[in-house]
Amino acid sequence: MPEIEKFENQNSGRANTADTGSLATTRRDLIKGLALAAMTGGLGPVAVAEAAAAPADSGYPKIAPATGDTIRASDTNPVVETAYGRIRGYVRNGIYTFKGIPYGADTSGANRFMPPQKPAPWTDTRPCLYHGYVCPQGPRAGWKNNEESWLFSWDDGTQNEDCLNLNVWTPGLDNAERPVMVWLHGGGYSAGSATELPSYDGESLARRGVVLVSVTHRLNVFGYLNLAAFGDKYALSSNVGMLDIVAALEWVRDHIAHFGGDPGRVTIFGQSGGGGKVSTLMAMPSAKGLFHRAIIESGSMLTVGTMDTSHTVAEKLLQQLNLNASDVDKLQQMPFEDLEKAAVAMTAFHMPASGVIDFRHMRGLLGWSPVAGNAALPNQPFDPTAPEISASVPMIVGNTLNEFINAMNKPDAFSMTEEEMKSNVSKLWKNNADAVIGTFRKSFPNANNFQLWSVIGTSTVRTSALEQCRRKAALKAAPAYNYRFDWQPPILEGRPMAFHCSELAFVFDNTARCENMTGNGAAARALAAKMSEAWVHFAASGDPNHAGIPQWKPFDAATNGTMVFDDVCAFREHLDDDCQKVINED
Repeated sequence: MPEIEKFENQNSGRANTADTGSLATTRRDLIKGLALAAMTGGLGPVAVAEAAAAPADSGYPKIAPATGDTIRASDTNPVVETAYGRIRGYVRNGIYTFKGIPYGADTSGANRFMPPQKPAPWTDTRPCLYHGYVCPQGPRAGWKNNEESWLFSWDDGTQNEDCLNLNVWTPGLDNAERPVMVWLHGGGYSAGSATELPSYDGESLARRGVVLVSVTHRLNVFGYLNLAAFGDKYALSSNVGMLDIVAALEWVRDHIAHFGGDPGRVTIFGQSGGGGKVSTLMAMPSAKGLFHRAIIESGSMLTVGTMDTSHTVAEKLLQQLNLNASDVDKLQQMPFEDLEKAAVAMTAFHMPASGVIDFRHMRGLLGWSPVAGNAALPNQPFDPTAPEISASVPMIVGNTLNEFINAMNKPDAFSMTEEEMKSNVSKLWKNNADAVIGTFRKSFPNANNFQLWSVIGTSTVRTSALEQCRRKAALKAAPAYNYRFDWQPPILEGRPMAFHCSELAFVFDNTARCENMTGNGAAARALAAKMSEAWVHFAASGDPNHAGIPQWKPFDAATNGTMVFDDVCAFREHLDDDCQKVINED
């Protein structure tokens, strides 16, 4: 039987009804309010006030406590005490939400290129209602593409080096010891933030019973510039972006119980560059014990940079800025805009002359990355083997069917001819193009030429995910679970296909927030329920199985077992063995 028949009538038979959803009908009783605590001196580590004492009569109408509103927020509640001071959030649909919580100090000036420092304490209650600054980064290339912008609905935020902040969503400020999920955003190691996409909103996952945390940290030149050769104080500069995430995980360890979370059940998960960050954390000594499960979505980067290659990048940056080795400290003094502009100019991606990208060399396309070979990251994360330091951590690893080759902004893409498709394949598999096309055609018999080129051209992304599972399974200490996301969105005549990032709305159960990506029809909502529940079950127990999906077996290198997420989910052994074999024969 052919592997799938997904490209035939792919937009038919899907309901497109509105998602009315359902709001929680009950809320946990809240602990004593701040007014009472203030009178009794009983303000402890966690303090929440649902209705503060009324202020003195000012002549204005009194504001009655909210009853049935979607949003509830006031000047006095909900409030949580942290090691650095009190923070105040809000409640939306019964989920307690805190945004822009500092977990580290401002990274500008003398702190630039340095390991993260603790935030300065504050005395007043700090409002944490809106997300914080994002790391300085170059302009988003995708904005020039109208369809892509519409699909993703980016929120690029405001750039500033005071960007070490995180967000928390929780069902209750209590002692429930819920599993904790810490989200690491995509964008390679150069761009993005914890709040750049509507799919990242944690309210829906929190409603499924977890505490969701998302993290913003240093990127690009600010997080991964290797200046170690120019002075001992810069010994760890090449990995400070990763050390930021370690600091965030330490904050979670120390504070998450105040938000109803269990610091002994922390799952790190990320997509694309975020998946690469997850892989890297699994090999970092300072991160050991700070997380207990790991999920990598379309980000199986087995290696990162080296000390030699990253030092070369640093030398080129100094040349770009007309500086020499004795001037390196000036890098801490210049405006971040000037430094970022020079870094972008130096590391900008250029399309190969062939017009076809070879994803077998994924890390080389990123521009910036962590660096193996210093105290922060002694070894390559997953090369030549999976890291022993995190052998006991179970994993989920997978990717989307079409990944980086889609037809956004290309209305005529599906008219690609056989000759054009073969020309593209030949640029990657010069001596084996006919065999590659023939093998993939058997597995995807209903694909048009562009759709077939898409699954062939990004099949090496799948190769990395499978190899990461093999190396993890070889440790025989904790399971790895493999998946492939095949679902085709019923929008724009199906041209986006199962694109890179398309699973995010389903993992976060946010098909309504991401309706431009998903259509938010019945099929999308049903799949989101299944996929998000698998992620939640994994966070709770290390096993993603639940009643809504077929049995998902741990990965075995002999069978390459894979959960296929689609309108009908299926666990398949030997799913794409033939396709993987032929692309690795060239």
